[in-house]
Amino acid sequence: MRLYDTLKRSLVELPLPPGPIRMYVCGSTVYQRVHVGNSRPFVLGMWLRSWLRETGYVVTLVHNITDVDDKVYAEAARLGIGSRELSARATEWFFEDTNDLGLGRPDVEPRATETIPEIVAFIGELVERGRAYEAGGDVYFSVAAAPDYGRLSGARLEDMVSQESSALKRDQRDFALWKSQKPHEDAAWDSPWGPGRPGWHIECSAMVRKHLGPEFEIHGGGLDLRFPHHENELAQSSALGHRFAHVWMHNGMLELAAEKMSKSLGNVVTLRNVLDAWGRDALLVFHLTGHWSKPIDFSDDAMESAAARADGFREVFRNPSDPAPADAWERFAAALDDDFNTPAALAVLHEWRDHELLRRALGIFGLESLATDDEAPPEVVALARQRVEARAAHNFEESDRLRAEIEVAGWDIRDEADGFRLVRRR
Repeated sequence: MRLYDTLKRSLVELPLPPGPIRMYVCGSTVYQRVHVGNSRPFVLGMWLRSWLRETGYVVTLVHNITDVDDKVYAEAARLGIGSRELSARATEWFFEDTNDLGLGRPDVEPRATETIPEIVAFIGELVERGRAYEAGGDVYFSVAAAPDYGRLSGARLEDMVSQESSALKRDQRDFALWKSQKPHEDAAWDSPWGPGRPGWHIECSAMVRKHLGPEFEIHGGGLDLRFPHHENELAQSSALGHRFAHVWMHNGMLELAAEKMSKSLGNVVTLRNVLDAWGRDALLVFHLTGHWSKPIDFSDDAMESAAARADGFREVFRNPSDPAPADAWERFAAALDDDFNTPAALAVLHEWRDHELLRRALGIFGLESLATDDEAPPEVVALARQRVEARAAHNFEESDRLRAEIEVAGWDIRDEADGFRLVRRR
């Protein structure tokens, strides 16, 4: 299998099965209900793990949770509650919403606040090696001591501006590893440099090393994390003499009205609202339609199209199975092995009428539910039977009224030679 690597700017081959393949995907900062854009790296990581395991790899997937951050403190202050209370509540929201995607869970889901000892130790090593320095209770990484800084994102050292301005820095390009506690921050942890909390970037490097080791195969996350977050991860981890990630996968952003979805932009569509409005099947099919490395436009029209595609698969299972050609699975596998091209794989699946093969392939993406129709509740079945009686009595006005009532209840009724079939409306 080969994947596009941001660092090399080319496709690279993964080691042959069984690997192992160790994957780390940057997760969400938890302070509100996550927007639907946050589902893209989560879904991609779960799907890639599923496919790699299907093809014989031993895979470990780590998906972190950032539960201490400036945004957490700010939102907690706005709500008038403690930052730890807010992050705990928002973490549960994240679990609830991603559980409803029906893809299972990553193998490890570390939280930054549970990794403080490892973070402090990591920073201490950087200070000892002269790659970081303490200043007024803060600790900063020295960017000037990293001559290849910018190799991941293409940022040039001389063109960089301060990521966080501070009079304590020796160089405004340096970034924080440890931040001393500020008056408005209600939570802090002890360290050799005084009470405070970790910077964002060091959290991931420490969690990676704790759960996957100093080197691993795949690092995933949104394209917006390439700089400064992933550039800084690479710099601080490389400073300890390790290669760090072998492949960097940066997924394209989910866009609304041609802008990256962001809480700060005010164009948020939460994952919870999308799941409630469209259901998990339509959302997962929507994600299949876009190549992981490219932006994908989110809209009602796109979701309606995805829901129609999902219904198309359900319709296949409502009809007799038809064996696929001998090379069907190989064509499907070839699409996924070539840079995990889900749109190409989806096109292959739409050709199939083979129930067994289609069910197996859909299971890779958590869509095996498309192989079964929901069972209508008794009250809807009763309405459908009344409609059959009304049609038999040529009372078509009553028949139409009952159809409308069935549709309001969320079901379509389909007349068949031997009666009727109820299908959930999507």
